[in-house]
Amino acid sequence: TIDLTDPTVFRDLSKPIGALNEERLAEFVERFENFNDPALDIPPFHYGSHYSNAGIVLHYLLRMEPFTTLAIDLQGGRFDCPDRLFFSIDDCWLSSMESMSDVKELIPEFFYCPEMFENLNGFDLGVRTDNGKAVNH
Repeated sequence: TIDLTDPTVFRDLSKPIGALNEERLAEFVERFENFNDPALDIPPFHYGSHYSNAGIVLHYLLRMEPFTTLAIDLQGGRFDCPDRLFFSIDDCWLSSMESMSDVKELIPEFFYCPEMFENLNGFDLGVRTDNGKAVNH
């Protein structure tokens, strides 16, 4: 169970998701400070993607129309690779704390729309290669 009176169980909203893990933040800062790409004229950056965009909304709401159709359109007419689909809250949290390429913030629907966690339409979302589990929930 979660003790909702314990302030340490809550996410620190004073920082962006990419700054919650101090080690990962240090890597982002190092990348920014050492980035140099004169050939492409790309300025230094902390995050390689935005923490909130239409693709992230589709990532989380994939199991609900019209977001399913929009996600398929975004991926060229098919579902994305099962290993990149939203699969579990635990995996999502770990990725957002450890991966240098994952700075996705949660969307509001996470807190009031339980249908986003269920594959009520029975879409075949494939099988993950990392654990062999079907992405069917």
